[in-house]
Amino acid sequence: MSTSKLDTSDVLRPFPAASSPTRLLLPAEQVAIRKNGIEFLSPNPIPLWTEVTVDLRSAQGERPVRGCGVVVDCMGDRRTGYIVSLMMTSLTRQSQERLCQLAADRLV
Repeated sequence: MSTSKLDTSDVLRPFPAASSPTRLLLPAEQVAIRKNGIEFLSPNPIPLWTEVTVDLRSAQGERPVRGCGVVVDCMGDRRTGYIVSLMMTSLTRQSQERLCQLAADRLV
């Protein structure tokens, strides 16, 4: 007796990969820099756990700080905008130092 049967339930189908990561270009003065990430105001909501690549540009016109992160919170509404909290997951040492410098420059 044989019990081989093809699975037609789609339970074992591969999980579709998420579309390409969201990419944002943010002016540094519109970003709140936190210990493990950044917060910024967005006109549109960004779903939780979305991978985001961010380029932060300073007013001095220096090279942007580039990093990747994951959206861990998004609160707000259509009228006032959405406050997006992004936890940085990969920053090079150089980008991390430049991000700290941007934060320090804002405090002066």
